[in-house]
Amino acid sequence: MIKQELLQKIQNKQAVVGIIGLGYVGLPLMIRYAEEGFPVLGFDVDSKKVENILEKKSYINHITQQSMQALPNNAATLDFKQISDVDVIIICVPTPLSEHMEPDLSHVTRSMDSITPYLKKGQMISLESTTYPGTTDEKIVPPVQASGFQVGVDFFVVYSPEREDPNNKKYNTRTIPKVCGGVTEACLEVGKYFMNKELIKWFVSALQKLQK
Repeated sequence: MIKQELLQKIQNKQAVVGIIGLGYVGLPLMIRYAEEGFPVLGFDVDSKKVENILEKKSYINHITQQSMQALPNNAATLDFKQISDVDVIIICVPTPLSEHMEPDLSHVTRSMDSITPYLKKGQMISLESTTYPGTTDEKIVPPVQASGFQVGVDFFVVYSPEREDPNNKKYNTRTIPKVCGGVTEACLEVGKYFMNKELIKWFVSALQKLQK
């Protein structure tokens, strides 16, 4: 069963995590999964960001040089064809507000255009860019279905809004709780399981505090 195979990869930390968009959200998230033992690969159209990651140089103020050492060699690429090598795809591209105060989804759309030809069965996409309700159904699901995949059966789609707070020294990617929604129950199951592997220590800690 395709879902079970992906869950098993996540359980064994063999699922390759691909991060699209290596800014203040994507880079710390990639470091976080690398610290947890997952193989990671970052994607960006900015050659300078990719170059810095390959040299393990931080280009974001609150990301230390020491934390960059958690990343494996060759951890970033400009080549979106390599999306076929990953199991979990996390989209963290910018969605700046337009003049009408609405999220500009052009980066999300271009990301999907870049990766759709290279999608494969058994992958999960998590949209984590800040946007309005319905974006996942409008911008992520249609190109996945057009590629011949059945969402919730052989491909999984979730939405989990980013929770980065760069100026807050008290909380970080490890300690900020996540919210996850799935297109189907199977999608939600995969999404929750994957994110629990990242944040399980926080969830356990939060539960203990609630019980006191």
